[in-house]
Amino acid sequence: MDFSKILHQAPEGTFHRIPLVPVHGIPLMKLIATSWDKVEKFQARKDDLLIATYPKAGTTWMQEIVDCIMNHGEVEKTRRAPTHVRSPFLEMFLPPPVPSGIDMLEVAPSPRLVKTHLPYELVPQSFWQQKCKVIYVARNAKDNAVSYYHFDRMNKMQPDPGTWDEYVVKFLKSDVGWGSWFSHVLGWWDARDKHDVLYVFYEDMKEDPKREIRKVMRFLGKDLSEDVVEKIYQHTSFTAMKENPMANYSTIPSNVLDQSVSSFMRKGEVADWMNHFTVSQNQIFDEEYEKRMGGSTLTFRCKI
Repeated sequence: MDFSKILHQAPEGTFHRIPLVPVHGIPLMKLIATSWDKVEKFQARKDDLLIATYPKAGTTWMQEIVDCIMNHGEVEKTRRAPTHVRSPFLEMFLPPPVPSGIDMLEVAPSPRLVKTHLPYELVPQSFWQQKCKVIYVARNAKDNAVSYYHFDRMNKMQPDPGTWDEYVVKFLKSDVGWGSWFSHVLGWWDARDKHDVLYVFYEDMKEDPKREIRKVMRFLGKDLSEDVVEKIYQHTSFTAMKENPMANYSTIPSNVLDQSVSSFMRKGEVADWMNHFTVSQNQIFDEEYEKRMGGSTLTFRCKI
């Protein structure tokens, strides 16, 4: 089934600004909410690897790194298909006949690489019953908000983000897809005590990519040479991925992701928030951040 061809042939307006509906208190796209029972009943396999993130926290970057590692550094093999095919999006449902993430996962060979944006409490229980490994990527809230804003501008499947001023308020009120950034990062931080979760920071990946690649390798039980690490590092650089049609989502048509509005891979920087936040927005954001994060051992860097 040609995923991209089906999307291209979808009638005008099929993906236009799908509303959010709460699922156990978490706002999700209506098409996900109406199929939620299928997500809850999803059957994980013991060798599944789950890559979990809040949206726009480095998901595609980690997916590409992991796919390279699982293919022993043979980066040519990662060009076999686009990211969303190599690593299906667990909870994503689109109008028929577009296959859902679960449809794609059910026919995928093991070991499966599974993507999710679900907060810890909504992840299907089968992942924990099967003792699956999880890699969670977290990004500082300010940069995450900026990246999510620009993504929602070009993503026809999400509600219109409005202006940046309006979006900052929505973000702090958790009135965005997949809900609260604060609850998301904290929930997965606490999950480390219960499950096999590797918690990775986007800022660490930017600061020293090879160090973080090695960390992921160890977590996956892989022992690859420094030459291979270098190859993976080069292949997964922002510049390389932005130009790679198997990673930059250019195979998804503009009626779904309109990259003329904003690129899927826009900047990939730390501290771009400084180009967006006003002094007053920064103060309000910091006050809310302290309320929500003050008592946690989880800390982030907004600059490197």
